[in-house]
Amino acid sequence: MVRVRDLSLGLRVFMRTYRWRAIDPVPASSLKRPVTSCRVAVVSSAGLVAPGDEPFDQDFRGGDYSYRIVPADVELASLAEHHRSDAFDHSGIEADRNMAMPLDRLREMAAAGQIGAVAPRHISLMGSITAPGRLVKFTLPEVADVLTADDVHVALMVPV
Repeated sequence: MVRVRDLSLGLRVFMRTYRWRAIDPVPASSLKRPVTSCRVAVVSSAGLVAPGDEPFDQDFRGGDYSYRIVPADVELASLAEHHRSDAFDHSGIEADRNMAMPLDRLREMAAAGQIGAVAPRHISLMGSITAPGRLVKFTLPEVADVLTADDVHVALMVPV
């Protein structure tokens, strides 16, 4: 884990001056079925993009609030990372995309009967969104619609 004192001067200043937002918590929901019969999707904020899809916009003021669909059968090594933050070491994700989009682990869990199934589509968002209003208002309802359409019971959130 990075300590604040290890960050660059620019990042330390940003952390001290950023207007952190408080968000009212959403009540948790209990599963209505055993996890062994649940369809599971991954929602990652690593900015991963499947081949042929448009990269996230690195220059969008406040952060690119769009999302990308990642098909379940994607070859993880083919995903390009477009996370805009330099506040963390990207080498782990570069070495193994499962660090940010653990689809191989989900496939193994489904094969072992530990989960019911791997969802057909997964979601990639851009992390480091400093102006999350549009993400909350526009993007997340669309993401919820995608997961609902795929009959997803569990969304594994992987924040980066």
